[in-house]
Amino acid sequence: MVRMGIIGAGKIAGFMGRTLQGMDTAKRYAIAARDYERARAFADQYGFEKAYGSYEEMLKDPGVDLVYIATPHSHHYDHVRLCLEHGKHVLCEKAFTVNEGQARELFAMAKARGLLLTEAIWTRYMPMRKTLEEVLASGVIGTPYMLTANLSYIIDWKDRIKKPELAGGALLDIGIYTLNFASMVFGDDIETITGTAAFNEYGLDMQENITIVYRDGRMAALSSSARSISDRRGIIYGDKGYIETENINNCEGIRVFDTERKLVAAYETPKQITGYEYEVEACVRAIEHGELECPEMPHEETLQMLRWMDELRRQWGIIYPMEQES
Repeated sequence: MVRMGIIGAGKIAGFMGRTLQGMDTAKRYAIAARDYERARAFADQYGFEKAYGSYEEMLKDPGVDLVYIATPHSHHYDHVRLCLEHGKHVLCEKAFTVNEGQARELFAMAKARGLLLTEAIWTRYMPMRKTLEEVLASGVIGTPYMLTANLSYIIDWKDRIKKPELAGGALLDIGIYTLNFASMVFGDDIETITGTAAFNEYGLDMQENITIVYRDGRMAALSSSARSISDRRGIIYGDKGYIETENINNCEGIRVFDTERKLVAAYETPKQITGYEYEVEACVRAIEHGELECPEMPHEETLQMLRWMDELRRQWGIIYPMEQES
């Protein structure tokens, strides 16, 4: 059984802790936080064997096989690198790094050391992704020409969203899901990607509209906001009907409509622990087969999503402090 360690003991780490409580393919082995008491409390709450007051201390433990990184975007590069230097496989939260250059360096390092490294963008691993692909492939909506997707939460007050030193902004935190939705449905062969954004007092994007034009003429219209809520829907429009995905961040169901806007089919989401279990299971499979990346989220897809976000930030003039220092 793969023994998991977690770096960071915040809310998202707790989500993973709760997930692992319901799994029998990965062992709740170790948790590391910046202070021991916090790690100990986490270990007691979620049933982890060991608690560490520093990341380095946990990574020196030979019992740790796979590390889940649950720290802010700004720290992912350093923490992934640290894990790889200690010979650990890594599942790192999205956004994987702050830019493509950082990710490319880490993937090369992981490959050289024979270690699994993958991005924890959970929507890529969920079974409803395959269901959506099958519905599209059936031709029930004919040829798809357009899609829209939105995702918004009221989180602009959080430090990890509002502060440049934490690589904040809506794009890397929630806009990334709309980009991944477009990529999963229409692929990556784009002609242009453009966006407009509204900024906070620190010059970070708090909400945005993004338009992708594909080389074959298809289009994607995406929106996200850290200042409001939204219906979180993804809709794919074809010449024989359309598909509605409820909640692109954790699909709650898929409905198919004809040209008369009448419901013709519906697909329910399988029961899940939290939804995080699928990315863990993918990592376990990859490790058992000696693979260095997960087929659900290949390295090239992570790099592509970062390329798109790098370009959007270029258009908006957003450069994070850690990019200026490098």
